[in-house]
Amino acid sequence: METIASCFLRNPGRTMSIRGKRVGRLLLIDVVSSIAVLALWYVVFSHYNRKKGAAALRWVQNACAGKGRILESHWMGNSRLQARLHFPSRWFENARVTVRFRPRPLPVQWLMSCWHRQKETLTFEADLDGSPSFRLEVVRHRWCAHNRGISSRKRDDREWDVYEPGPVILTTRTHWKQDPSAELNALMSARRQDILQVHFRPESPQFSATVRLEALSDPSAAAEFVSALREIAAGASTHRQ
Repeated sequence: METIASCFLRNPGRTMSIRGKRVGRLLLIDVVSSIAVLALWYVVFSHYNRKKGAAALRWVQNACAGKGRILESHWMGNSRLQARLHFPSRWFENARVTVRFRPRPLPVQWLMSCWHRQKETLTFEADLDGSPSFRLEVVRHRWCAHNRGISSRKRDDREWDVYEPGPVILTTRTHWKQDPSAELNALMSARRQDILQVHFRPESPQFSATVRLEALSDPSAAAEFVSALREIAAGASTHRQ
């Protein structure tokens, strides 16, 4: 024991060098392993997003069956897919859809999107048969409320009166000349769809509508969404006349 201890005391630099090499090897293994895990994560979830993108394009194509078709599609990054559409009639011009997925291939951004409860959406954009002379933004909000400190028995005995108000218009004009009731009524007729917002503007794209992507998984719901878009655009065309 005294001999071994004396050897370590005589060669402290060698002992530190051995320990340093071991620590360096462990760090290198950790770095390589982390890079491999991140690369595997990126490949797997990039493929998952692309698989979901292909499914979303199939939903769009099925919804537009007999009315339009997809011309081309391309990815803009790893979480956004854009496709150009063509409609044989004069429904829309320069139509395109943009599908936004959660940034799953990037772990930090994916966690942030989960924290902010980001939804996957599909945005339809197109030009109308004539430029709108107004700017209109329709946003759909939902509010939920509950009472605190009330027992379940009291809550069951309480009667709630639920009212469904009409659309509320906030305008910056002193004199309201335009009447967008046709567009709003068409939007209300599609209330079963998860339409989040609708935009009208004079410049291109003159019309856009955003919907939750999961709402288009049902073929009938997707077809109703396309019909709702047509009704909203037709209402704007009628309004201009």
